[in-house]
Amino acid sequence: MLALEDEIKSLIIEALNLEDIAPADIDAQAALFGEGLGLDSIDALELGLALQRRYGLSLSADSAETRRHFSSVQALAAFVAAGRSK
Repeated sequence: MLALEDEIKSLIIEALNLEDIAPADIDAQAALFGEGLGLDSIDALELGLALQRRYGLSLSADSAETRRHFSSVQALAAFVAAGRSK
């Protein structure tokens, strides 16, 4: 799972054009929004599209489940892993 978390960290950096940040700088358990990484709703849309393109995931735009998946890198990795096993 750690390799997948690192892959998702790299995807976040690439999809959102985050400069001056490395995958190692992102805490897999930290919040992606608010006081964590500081992403906003536009970032969520861009990240969602990147995840759909790379992993073929299906995400609903505004659901509690989607918000839960986007809570941290660790949660995203679990969501991607579950999607791969289907």
